[in-house]
Amino acid sequence: MSIIGWIVLGLIAGFIASKIVNNAGEGIFLDIILGIVGAVVGGFIFSAFGAAGVTGFNIYSMIVAIVGAIVVLWLYHAIAGARRV
Repeated sequence: MSIIGWIVLGLIAGFIASKIVNNAGEGIFLDIILGIVGAVVGGFIFSAFGAAGVTGFNIYSMIVAIVGAIVVLWLYHAIAGARRV
């Protein structure tokens, strides 16, 4: 998958995950970064359970990226919340 494909997949996955986790986007750049990192994390998680990771620009890969981005966002908010206390 090309760099543009990763950016688009990351943007969509990061945006959807942000809406699921906290009902608001984190901003376009942070959504892209969290989505791309989430795609990688989701690939590791799915591979650990014996499933395929990100396979290209398709619905399955989008689900993998969204699951990974939700995990990354959850950790991000847990760490940011702990720093505020």
